[in-house]
Amino acid sequence: MKRILKWLIRIVFILLLFAFIWVFVAYWRSTNDCGKTAAPTNPMKAIVYCDYGVANLKLEDVEKPVPNDDQVLVKVHAVSVNPYDWHFIEGTPKFMRAMIGGLRKPKDTRLGVDFAGTVETVGKSVTQYKPGDEVFGGSTGAFAQYLCRRATGSVAPKPAGLTFEQAASINIAGVTALQGVRDKGKVQPGQKVLINGASGGVGTFAVQIAKSYGADVTGVCSTRNIELVQSLGADHVIDYTKEDFTKGDQKYDVILDNVANHSLSECRRVLTPNGIYVMIGGGSANEQGFLGPLGKALNAALYSRFVKQKMGMMMAQPSTQDLTLLAEMVQSGKLKTVIDRTYKSLSEVPDAIRYLEEGHARGKVVIAVE
Repeated sequence: MKRILKWLIRIVFILLLFAFIWVFVAYWRSTNDCGKTAAPTNPMKAIVYCDYGVANLKLEDVEKPVPNDDQVLVKVHAVSVNPYDWHFIEGTPKFMRAMIGGLRKPKDTRLGVDFAGTVETVGKSVTQYKPGDEVFGGSTGAFAQYLCRRATGSVAPKPAGLTFEQAASINIAGVTALQGVRDKGKVQPGQKVLINGASGGVGTFAVQIAKSYGADVTGVCSTRNIELVQSLGADHVIDYTKEDFTKGDQKYDVILDNVANHSLSECRRVLTPNGIYVMIGGGSANEQGFLGPLGKALNAALYSRFVKQKMGMMMAQPSTQDLTLLAEMVQSGKLKTVIDRTYKSLSEVPDAIRYLEEGHARGKVVIAVE
C-alpha cells in the first residue's frame, strides 16, 4: 500500500511539474505582432487591441483582406457588440487566457463577430452570392470596414425590409436564443418557460422564439423593461426589483438563465420534477474572476447526475441554417429585433463596449460603419 501511495505521489508531482512548465512556456509565448507589421499597402480601418482592456482598443489602418476561392469579401455597414466580445477584450474569465486568449497579451488582435453588409467581390468557387448581395452573419474581426467569410460559413442573405443595423443584431444573440429554446430547453407547446434576463440581447429573442414554439412565457426583468418584454409576447412578467421568482409558487418546465444571479438550488426549487435549467450567461465583466460562469456550469453538470432535472450551460454553435431560419422568422413577423443604442462609427466601439459592460442594455447595442 505504501508503495502504491508513493507512486501516486510521484505521478501527481510529475503532472504538476508538466502543468507548471506548460503555463510557463505559454506565458512567455503569449504575445502578438502589434507594431511589428509593415504599413498596409491597401489599407482599411479596423479595431485592434494589443493588450487587454477597453482602454487599449484602437481604430487603425490594417491590410484590406482578399477573398480566397471559397470566400466572399463583404463591405461592412453595421456591427453589434456582445458579451462574447468583452470576454476577449478584458481577457475574462482569467482561465480563458490560458486556453485561447493569450496569457500576457491577446493572440488575435482583431475583434468583433456580428455584422451586416454588402458583398463586394466573391472567390471563383462561390456560386451562391454575387457582388451587391446584402448579407449578415458572424465572422472573426468584424469590427472593420471589410471582412472575408467563407460563403458556406455563418453568413446568410439579409432579410428584405431590415436595415443593416437590425440585421447586424441577430447573429450571436438570435442563434443563442434559438438553440437555447429549441435544442437545450427542448421547449414544447404548452410548457411553462421562464427567461431570466428577458430584456437583454439574448432574452428579447428568447421570449419571442419561445412564444413561437407555443410556450407560456414568463420574463424576468427590471421595472423599466416590463412594457418592452410584454410587447415581445411574454404572458407574464416578473419585476425582479420587487419579486424573487425563485421564491414563488409557480413551477417551470424550462428556465433559460441569461443572468445566473441565483443559486442552482434556488432555481431547482421552481423547476418541475423533470424540468430543464439552461445557463446561457452569468456575471458582469467585473464579476468573472478566474473561472467565471464555468464554476456554476460544473456544479450544474454535477447536480444533473443526482437529480431528474437537467441542468447545464450552453454555448451556441455557429449555424448558417439557424441564421436562415431566423431570417425567415423575421420575414414572417414572428421575430423582431430590439436595439437599445446605435453608435455612429467604428471609433465608438470602446463606448459601445463600456455601455454593454454596465449590464443594462435593452436588447442589442449596434455600431454603424462608415
